[in-house]
Amino acid sequence: MSELLPAHRAQPRRTAAPAALAVPATAVVVGALWVLVTLAVPGGVRVLVAIAGGVTWLLLCGAVFLATRGAGRLEQAEERVRRAEEEAQAAQARAGLADADLAHLVDQTMPAVLARLREGATAATVFSSMPRPEQDAHERIVRMLVEEVAIGERRRAAATAACANAAGRVQALTTSILGDLREIENHCPEDLLGDVLNVDHSTAQAGRLADSIAVLTGARSGRRWAKPIRMESILRGAMGRIGAYQRVRVHSTSGAAIAGYAAEDVMHALAELMDNATKFSAPSEEVHVYVEDLHNGAVITIEDGGLGMKPQALVRAEKAVALHEPLDLTSLSGTRLGLAVVGQLGRKHQLHVFFRPSSRGGIGVVMRIPNHLITQPRPEPLPEPAPRRAELVAAGASRAWPEESPSEPSESGALPKRPRGQTLAASNRQLLTPSPGPRQSRQSGDSGARFGAFQQSRTRKAAADSPEQPGADEE
Repeated sequence: MSELLPAHRAQPRRTAAPAALAVPATAVVVGALWVLVTLAVPGGVRVLVAIAGGVTWLLLCGAVFLATRGAGRLEQAEERVRRAEEEAQAAQARAGLADADLAHLVDQTMPAVLARLREGATAATVFSSMPRPEQDAHERIVRMLVEEVAIGERRRAAATAACANAAGRVQALTTSILGDLREIENHCPEDLLGDVLNVDHSTAQAGRLADSIAVLTGARSGRRWAKPIRMESILRGAMGRIGAYQRVRVHSTSGAAIAGYAAEDVMHALAELMDNATKFSAPSEEVHVYVEDLHNGAVITIEDGGLGMKPQALVRAEKAVALHEPLDLTSLSGTRLGLAVVGQLGRKHQLHVFFRPSSRGGIGVVMRIPNHLITQPRPEPLPEPAPRRAELVAAGASRAWPEESPSEPSESGALPKRPRGQTLAASNRQLLTPSPGPRQSRQSGDSGARFGAFQQSRTRKAAADSPEQPGADEE
């Protein structure tokens, strides 16, 4: 725009030269013609003709001058309009280029830059490899944005690593505590076993929470078994990790097993779904779990008798477990992590999770386990003798089970019977020897009585199904 100003200032001088030439030429031509006319008229009117001709000549010269000047100004105005149009077109072209550059920057450059930053690249590396924007302002904006995003990614990575480290420590601690509790369960008195089992159950729930944090932070999510785990053990292991396990009813005749590298994650996902079903239904309602073997995998259905889900909540739940939706930690609330954990495990092992109305009035969650995770269980080894039984054998017991035990005296006072191979005196001595009384049973309200049967069966089943040693972490 500044380059065009001298041309505009020179334009009046270029248009003034033709105007200056037009006036003298008009004056000479008109004056010569009028002189000829004056000489041609008679002498009596020659003076009047000369005066009229002079006045006419002056007016004509003035008119020519004004017309020439106006034409010059009109030409200047047209030139300015033309130049303004050219400048407007140039500005429009520059604006179009700027818009195209901005669109390319937003649609292609910035997504690639953000993806590289999330992968761990530094701001300097990303900025040196990206194409430079045409506009300097755009380049400054991009540089500032890249630096800020890089700082945010470093903070997020540091926070995630800290959470993963803490989750790993809690996992190791809970595993150690559970191992110690298993040893205590084998040696503790009967009246303390219920309390020990309650502590075992609470520790298992704490371990599940640590596993959930590890899953969300991308750390190791649990053990990787070296052999397949039976479906029954998977279901009972999931039940043992939730609080309201008494309300869960399992209906399964499946003889399949889950591959060892995925067994822990499948168990964890089922535990989260069972926990949701028990929490979002009335305490008096039962949660039913059904297992069905298919040609392309296995389907596990968990049905509760709750109030169902609102459409908005259902949309959020389906998005959380969708296989094509990446994990977004910013969308998580502080207390509801279950579905996010299920979605993360589903994306890892292609576990398809669906929601539908339950026949019991609540929500039914269907989890389909793909065929590549389903296998056949290995033959179970013979169970080892119980610790107390091994102590009896080591102490010199003659045989595991006596052929014939001494008969107990009847309450009616009948005479004792002599067992074969013993004298009557020996039989009487055995009868008169006071036998140790039965152990005092725990009260019916004891928490161990409610939990002991399930926990002991779960412990024996887990011992039978557990591999000799866990495998390596999954890459």
